Amino acid sequence: MILDIAFLDDATRPAPIRLDGLTPAQRAPGLHLKAVHDHLRDNMKTLAVLIERAAAGGADASEVTAGASGLAMVANYRRFGNLCGQHCRIVHAHHSIEDEAVFPAIAAQGEGFRAIADRLGAEHVVVHELLMRLIDSLNRLAAAPGPALFEETVELYRALERVLLSHLGYEEEAIGDALGAFGIF
Repeated sequence: MILDIAFLDDATRPAPIRLDGLTPAQRAPGLHLKAVHDHLRDNMKTLAVLIERAAAGGADASEVTAGASGLAMVANYRRFGNLCGQHCRIVHAHHSIEDEAVFPAIAAQGEGFRAIADRLGAEHVVVHELLMRLIDSLNRLAAAPGPALFEETVELYRALERVLLSHLGYEEEAIGDALGAFGIF
């Protein structure tokens, strides 16, 4: 199911460019980026625990639903409408801002930063594909629960988790300081 996705080898990422001597104000945008990413990481940890409990038979569907419903992100999305629609819009907006404004601004700082921006953009493509497939699998699982669909959904979630967590860390390391150093944010 996920074998046709063109996963990127983390070892082929361009090395981050170290920027020394930054002021606290210049480091602030990178710290803000990390804080946003930490929120995503916290939600993923909660979801991973729920998935493990469900896979081990330690939680039924109502417990998983209740646990996921308690996430601040979920509560906020529900306040504003359809969870999937809102989440997709937010992810799309986040990636659009990076792809259309942040990455070109980073790329303009030189060839090394251009390679980093290009790689981050390519990683967005993989994350997006996994996210879309996970949403599709979740919809099918909700419509027809069963062990095979559950395993498919878990496989997709774990792939997304692995790729996204790696991407977030690399993005913070590779462009966090550059955001403030070059006045991008």
